[in-house]
Amino acid sequence: MKKKYIFFDIDGTLTNKDTGEFVESAKRAIQKLQENGHFVAIATGRAYYKTKEFASLAGIHHIVSNGGAALTINDQMIMNRPLDRQKAIALCQEADQKGYGYLIATDDSIDVLMRDDKFIQQVGYRKEPTRYLKDQSIQLEDIKDYYKIYLAISEEDENKLSLIHSLGHIRFMKEYLTYQHDEKDLGIKKMVEIVGGQDEDIVVFGDDYNDLVMFKEKWTCIAMGNACDELKNKATFITKKSVEDGIEYACQYFGWID
Repeated sequence: MKKKYIFFDIDGTLTNKDTGEFVESAKRAIQKLQENGHFVAIATGRAYYKTKEFASLAGIHHIVSNGGAALTINDQMIMNRPLDRQKAIALCQEADQKGYGYLIATDDSIDVLMRDDKFIQQVGYRKEPTRYLKDQSIQLEDIKDYYKIYLAISEEDENKLSLIHSLGHIRFMKEYLTYQHDEKDLGIKKMVEIVGGQDEDIVVFGDDYNDLVMFKEKWTCIAMGNACDELKNKATFITKKSVEDGIEYACQYFGWID
């Protein structure tokens, strides 16, 4: 059996999206894939600190995180690239000028930096664990690294910022934009090159809009049964829903596991 390099999204792919619980049949499939000699990894937009515990639970030792900018091989992070610094500064400066609050993640952790309470006043606290560090004296130019920016702007107001599209971003929440790398495909390709694999042996599993970027024509692209229609339209194969043993079903269909 030819070795495959298989990358899984997390939410709605390996998990029940409603509960966040790991699907047991997916865990079984991952173990069998690795026993059969396949390379198994996670590919996610999540920061590394939010991914490593899940990867450990899954028995997975390779991670593409931070939207493709962070690579972990054999449980060792080998790179984690921040956003383009000058573009990040310019975006925050325009947000300041036009009165939009924002939070800045300056490292890979739950900490976010803010100069004022504007973001919280405009959209409230984030729903995921976050530690808010307020420093009224901080200057944007003093910040070494920008890993993520959370910008309090509605979809209706997006056209009011000229630099709105200067960096990759995703609207996970209707109240604000998350600026982060959106290049999981490049992270996957880089990881496979490092470990000596071939492009044509890459397999990706996903379910949502932020997985579109990794559904490449040369790769085997598997959409979950619960995936959005846009992803299904780009898929090589549409499997069952995650909670209906979709991972296991697809891996058996292609003969990667028994």
